[in-house]
Amino acid sequence: MKSKIYVETTIVSYLTARPSRELIIEADQILTRDWWEHKRHVFDVYVSSMVLQEAMKGDPDASRKRVDLIETMPILALDEEGIELADRLVADRILPEKAHADALHLAIATVNRIDYLLTWNCKHLANAVLQKRLRHFMKRNRHELPQICTPRALMEI
Repeated sequence: MKSKIYVETTIVSYLTARPSRELIIEADQILTRDWWEHKRHVFDVYVSSMVLQEAMKGDPDASRKRVDLIETMPILALDEEGIELADRLVADRILPEKAHADALHLAIATVNRIDYLLTWNCKHLANAVLQKRLRHFMKRNRHELPQICTPRALMEI
């Protein structure tokens, strides 16, 4: 049985964007495309209605590319349990109010028992210090935290 992976909006954006002028971001885009091409088949890949909503914003041409990619994957719904969990993450100050969308991504992945949350958001999601607090929070709330990581962490599987 394959592990389940939730692909957050930054991954979809890196997959479809023009190469960045910033070298580090361009390298991350290349790595993301490499992971997508060579490693994603190891997983059952999911996105959510949140990813779709975020992907629809911005430049119409770029948005269309993101939406076209998303439509190839199963889309998880944002349900009441996910909303409540995200609200608690913010209310308990695990994540700041300005990161409520990130809390929703995490909550969707958590309530759907996703194994991995793939993201380039290293401030509010793929952050080693924050993940310790997230693990404790999820344990207190009887949930298991998905492994949150960037594509780099999954290249050697």
